[in-house]
Amino acid sequence: MNIPYIKAADVALSWPDMVAALQAGHLGVRPTVSDQFLHRGEDVLLSRAAWINGLGVAVKSVTVFPAQVPSVQGAMLLFDDTSGAVEAVIDSALVTRWKTVADSLLGARLLARQEAKRLLIIGAGAVAEGLALAYPVLFPGIEVEIWNRSAEKASALAGKVGAKAVGNLQAAVARADIISTATMAKTPVLQGEWLQAGQHVDLIGAFTADMREADDLALQRSRIFVDSVATTVEHIGEMMIPLASGAISRADICGDLYDLAQGAEGRLTPDEITLFKNGGGAHLDLMVGRVILAAYRTQSA
Repeated sequence: MNIPYIKAADVALSWPDMVAALQAGHLGVRPTVSDQFLHRGEDVLLSRAAWINGLGVAVKSVTVFPAQVPSVQGAMLLFDDTSGAVEAVIDSALVTRWKTVADSLLGARLLARQEAKRLLIIGAGAVAEGLALAYPVLFPGIEVEIWNRSAEKASALAGKVGAKAVGNLQAAVARADIISTATMAKTPVLQGEWLQAGQHVDLIGAFTADMREADDLALQRSRIFVDSVATTVEHIGEMMIPLASGAISRADICGDLYDLAQGAEGRLTPDEITLFKNGGGAHLDLMVGRVILAAYRTQSA
């Protein structure tokens, strides 16, 4: 059997199709998931696995070496649900790009005000670039602003994607309808006192137990959702740290994408602040991997 190794150049994909696939995937059964982290100082090996009846099994392993360029490298194995055979190896950057951004887009579709006109992206890396390109597809006419600790990097990305680089973070947060954070921060970069009524906060960057991007007040002022309770609440600092300190309680987390896709109430009022933690679990890698493999098979036929 010829097992393909699929890279970005091998497939053409679309944001609406990917978001629709994720939403459909959350109408089904919840996955069995497992995460493993190995550390060597600041370097991390992250392995995530998921099994969903009917979709099969995915195992994605990536190294995160902050001092290197690129800082994240890896691959995902996709297994058949019936035979257990390996069906494909997919470049992790391809999976992660589409998974991470589509996860946030689905959260925004279900929680943000649909008339949102301005998006602020905090960060200027690969995820930020994907957000800048994808959000206008689902929110036509939305203006995109970018802030980064390095003004030079913010300007470079803004020029590349047709956005506007901004220098005053507090002012940019105040005028945004959607705030999307895509950083490697271990201490909060987004302050709750800056938030305004009706905003949607999309937290992406934190993926380990010691990372967070928003402070306690941001969570306390918001109606909180996560993409998956099983992969975020007890695993990622964004939720773990304020839960441990008592800043928020487990009851403050209103649900996840499975709940929202299956009819749970999301935004209750136009003036409410909603907050979504994008944890990017392996079940999402599996859903996205299925879309990628199907597209590869169709386009290679």
